[in-house]
Amino acid sequence: MRDMNEDATAHAGQRAVAESIERGGGDGGGLSVTELLALVAQDAREAAVEPGAPGGAADSSVPDVEGLAAAIAKAAGRYLPAGHLAPDADFFDAGGSSVHAVELAAELERDLGVELELDDVFADARPVGLARRWLETAGAAASLALPAPPAAPAVLPAPRSGDGTSAGTRAESAPGTRAESDPGTRAETAPGTRAESALGTRAETAPVTRAETAPGTPTTADLPPLTATAAVATAATVATARREDLDQILADLALADRLPFVRPPEPVPPRRILLTGATGFLGGHMLLDLLRHSDAHVHCLVRAADVETATARLGESLRRNRLPWNAEIRRRVTVLPGDIREPRLGLSDELWHTLAQELDSVVGVAAAVDFLRGYRSLRRSNVLGALTLAELAATGRPKPLHHISSIAVFNEVGITSLGEDDHLAHVDRLVAGYDQSKWAAEAALRRARDHGLVVSALRPGGIGGHTKTGAHNALDLSSGLISAFGRFRTVPAFRHLNVAPVDWVSRVAGAVVCEPDAWGFDYNLTGVPQTLDDVVRDMALGGMHVRVHDWDEWRADTLARLEADPVPELAFLTRVLTSPTALKLCEATLTGPAAEGERTAALVEALGLPPAARYDAQAQLRTFERLADDGLARLPDKDDQPYLWFTETTEGTVRPLDGGRTDGAPCSMSLTLSLASMYQLVRERRLDVTGRVDCPAAHPEPLTVVRGDVWVRPDEGIPHRHGTKHQLLRYRLRLRAQDGELWWLEGHKYARARRDLWRQTRTLTVELGREGGPATLAGEVVVPADSYVRDQVDGIQVAPHLTGQEKRAAKLTWLAWFGLEMGRGLLGPFARAGADLLDLRRTPNPTEHHR
Repeated sequence: MRDMNEDATAHAGQRAVAESIERGGGDGGGLSVTELLALVAQDAREAAVEPGAPGGAADSSVPDVEGLAAAIAKAAGRYLPAGHLAPDADFFDAGGSSVHAVELAAELERDLGVELELDDVFADARPVGLARRWLETAGAAASLALPAPPAAPAVLPAPRSGDGTSAGTRAESAPGTRAESDPGTRAETAPGTRAESALGTRAETAPVTRAETAPGTPTTADLPPLTATAAVATAATVATARREDLDQILADLALADRLPFVRPPEPVPPRRILLTGATGFLGGHMLLDLLRHSDAHVHCLVRAADVETATARLGESLRRNRLPWNAEIRRRVTVLPGDIREPRLGLSDELWHTLAQELDSVVGVAAAVDFLRGYRSLRRSNVLGALTLAELAATGRPKPLHHISSIAVFNEVGITSLGEDDHLAHVDRLVAGYDQSKWAAEAALRRARDHGLVVSALRPGGIGGHTKTGAHNALDLSSGLISAFGRFRTVPAFRHLNVAPVDWVSRVAGAVVCEPDAWGFDYNLTGVPQTLDDVVRDMALGGMHVRVHDWDEWRADTLARLEADPVPELAFLTRVLTSPTALKLCEATLTGPAAEGERTAALVEALGLPPAARYDAQAQLRTFERLADDGLARLPDKDDQPYLWFTETTEGTVRPLDGGRTDGAPCSMSLTLSLASMYQLVRERRLDVTGRVDCPAAHPEPLTVVRGDVWVRPDEGIPHRHGTKHQLLRYRLRLRAQDGELWWLEGHKYARARRDLWRQTRTLTVELGREGGPATLAGEVVVPADSYVRDQVDGIQVAPHLTGQEKRAAKLTWLAWFGLEMGRGLLGPFARAGADLLDLRRTPNPTEHHR
């Protein structure tokens, strides 16, 4: 930004250019978008003044900066698919990954002596930006870089009729012009940088100065409570965001003002939809929901060079997320190779205009989700891409734009509420590039609403795995944290986790797209927030008893464990936990309030959709199993030490099945039923069994239980065909005598529509036989009434290493779960009997027929 008492002449010229921009092209006599982009590119080229060239002071530092940038670019190119990188190109946009960035930083330090913090690499991953920052931080800036002289004026096109701007007036402030950032630095813009289409004005320049707009024109309405000038002027004292990032954000917001004014779209369900991000986790699920719950044909924009590659990439991503990709889906999907980062989405002019006329709706899901990269590295995908979609929605026939935003727009430490209509965070207090980019995109689209564009902002929080398939996004921060919780059995103290399963988020988002009455509003798709107690209790239910640490202690412990026993699948979490910038994002996420979604809840109820439910242990079950399969989590094992157990004794008689003996022989069992984890109940509804069986009719010596299992309500308690006995429990024991002889025992507790319910819960029908042979003995054994409560309620034992509160929680959880299952099992026969009595469709028997 310029100083307030800068030269009045230059200031007047800047204002004249800005007023020309505000008037726009056409009859307004101002600059058109095309002319603005040409001006930006021209100014960028003229900014790169050769040393000693007319109009620019000889700057001995420029060759050093450019030479270092070229060396960094050469090193970076070895990590990219293309094998090379332009000095002003972004490393990540060119195909680099976070892992590659870490390796590049190590190589630069080793081979060039250029020591860069990883946060600097992620914040601005252009070689020229890295070169400049290293020269500044290394203390060499004073000798290598002269103070940036006033830039040579960029000559404007001749003014149109009615334009008060004189020819030759210099543009200092249009989006994309050179930033007046730190003294001694100059804007590094690649000669010939391509200026992109209208709203996606992608003049890839260095930090951009604020446009001096016409009097009364708002510039940062979405920066409460500061004005545009105050927001940037005070950034150095109260903000935590980088100065150059704020400059760039303000310039990007101004691009929304170039949108045309449009009339409202026709309020009918869409028949042709453009969907971006279909190869992503949420986007793939939204594609299937749009196809399932509407008659629309969906055009999917997929980043690829041709249709065949794009189609293959889409199919592979759907299958990876356990989604179908069959002929019926292909019939209703048109795959368009393109790129959200490119002008007009990388489409031809003909296809762009065809889509503009034929589409009914635009759905923007595509985004670069990386919590380490800076704003400059993410803006093309997350901000300019959103503005390009807004341009498409405003071109041709009016169309609504449904933008997948994020709850990250509130990621300011100390924010007090996350309501759907609450003010967004102060952008100068957002330090993570991802948070800044999502904020800037939503703020820019709010400006687009002022032009008549119907924009729906859909804000998911953390997106959990699918409750039915277990599909999950392994690189999502929520998945990484949950994986660490389950793997290391520790959690950091937090206030709330705003996480919802992907199937619910996708279903509600798809409903907004298809319901015209829902268009144009903001929705928090965060489900039911989880508290720390919820998470601890859910993990205990899954057999994963966790310890709670404060944030710093948990972070240090987790990093130490990951260093001692590296988990390749959690390498990204290590980078997040070691990045000061990403830690601010984590801090804001873990200390923030619960998100509120009254409008979302009302929409769900009005449309009859599944209501939001807490993403609890049952909902996470399949996801935890998938995480375990992928090496991201560790599930409880049968061989783990039990943490809850109780005894059961039974007495009764058995008889030979060959009919040789009519009186019963005594038989008793002394068993210990145990749980290695509640996961057994949630997933298998099974208990482990040890103990012995005393049955002289089978063997004179006691039989020891080698392996035993008890299933609670197997097969959901459904009786066998034409049967009236509903299964409550099933026992299966493998027994060994002292002489090594092996036996088996199969037992069942049944529920019937009779009044002796107490006895039914205690009576076990058993069969015994030698291993590999049929049953030779059968009978009944009963739990004595006086021992049932004593042993199986009061006598429950819990692992001694648990705290008193955890012991009580374990007992109550088991009793509540088991009592509910027994209640359901006993109710089943009576419900079936009642249904039989009321069933008028029964075929009459012969006796009834003749009455």
